[in-house]
Amino acid sequence: MSLVNLTTAQVSIIIPTLNEAGNIKGAIASTLSSANIEVIVVDGGSSDETVAIAQSLGAKVISSPPGRAVQMNAGAVVASGEVLLFLHADTRLPLRFDAMIRTALQQPGSVAGAFDLQIDASPLALRLVELGVKWRSRFLQMPYGDQAIFVTQEVFQKIGGFPELPIMEDFEFIRHLKSTGRIVIISTPVVTSARRWLQKGVFKTTLLNQIIIVAYLLGVSPTRIRSWYRKEKFRRI
Repeated sequence: MSLVNLTTAQVSIIIPTLNEAGNIKGAIASTLSSANIEVIVVDGGSSDETVAIAQSLGAKVISSPPGRAVQMNAGAVVASGEVLLFLHADTRLPLRFDAMIRTALQQPGSVAGAFDLQIDASPLALRLVELGVKWRSRFLQMPYGDQAIFVTQEVFQKIGGFPELPIMEDFEFIRHLKSTGRIVIISTPVVTSARRWLQKGVFKTTLLNQIIIVAYLLGVSPTRIRSWYRKEKFRRI
């Protein structure tokens, strides 16, 4: 490992967007209380006011072909920070997230991390989803993208960034990270939108997500899996 001083490391926050005018302000606002950060919005061709809103809030905005993995990799290329944080546009970071990240990455054997998850809606079923995420993240070392994954620039480059898949890019990225060291889960949660659970119902969404994972592990192509989501008009995992 390099001799980067993580106690003072800059954190580059990379936000992939596509028509997120209703969410991007909140995502960027959640970063502004922290020090020594940069915010990079990677837009995949929005037709709404996403880009204008991001620019008005001082974020660096670049364009990329659409696709979450492609966009996040493009953001990493222009990032100047020693630490990369990948934030979904409908997710909010907690106060002092930067200090939490720097502390987590200084733990022995740690190479990356993520946050616990809080979903911003009241149904009890979503509390069960949150518990499932907590269990999966800690015991299986498998956080997903909506938990604000962070990693050092050095490790990100070492494993080749996100595999540019149409779906499951965060799942495969974490599998690569697990082979290099420990993934730390911060107990303070990020807060994410409930929209993908409420669109079709919590049970159906959760079940479909599990079917998608099993299909992927059984060798079904990501392109075919993505077509299932499009037919269901679902957001991806």
